[in-house]
Amino acid sequence: MGLAVIKESVASLDLARINRELAGAPAEDVVRWALGLGLRPFMSTSFGPNAALMLDLVSGIDASVPVVWVDTGYNLRDTYVVADKLMKLLPLNMKIYTPRMSAERWNALYGGIPQLDEAELHEQFTRNIKLEPFERALAELAPELWFTGIRRGETEFRKTLDIVSWDERRGILRVAPIFDWSEEDVARYVESRRLPSCKHYFDPTKVLDNRECGLHTGL
Repeated sequence: MGLAVIKESVASLDLARINRELAGAPAEDVVRWALGLGLRPFMSTSFGPNAALMLDLVSGIDASVPVVWVDTGYNLRDTYVVADKLMKLLPLNMKIYTPRMSAERWNALYGGIPQLDEAELHEQFTRNIKLEPFERALAELAPELWFTGIRRGETEFRKTLDIVSWDERRGILRVAPIFDWSEEDVARYVESRRLPSCKHYFDPTKVLDNRECGLHTGL
């Protein structure tokens, strides 16, 4: 399905009505509704805190959905340990991408992770270690539907989105099944399913918890 056809298909969807109807629906129902659209899906993960929730949720319904992980090279040990556990525990169709420039090379050339006040360099850093590999994944997989674990209260930008939203720049329908879940809801699911969760996580492109890393904003 070409991008123009996807846009026409999505344009026929009444997203406001759909979001009203999906509000309060079980996350499993949101996933099944999205898969029923017949679009080519993928899911992104960071293997960060409670990332296991979305991995368990989506793979439990359709294990063929590709799971894109951009391994920046800056992950802490706990992230790699938890990622390994989850890849063994769940039937994940993993697609792992890494930056063309390694963390070691970046550190040698630019002196490590830029500070937030080094705006231009930090943007270049973000593009190098996260956005370029992610865009490469999209180019190779050509997805039409994106399952994401973003939630409304995480950042100011995410408050402007909804359970189902259209990523205009990339031409992808974005579906967030747990968009209105609380921290307690997330913790309850992870604990009830006895899923491993990364306790020590660091995203060098965000630094602060309430900042975007660029995947959803595209910088």
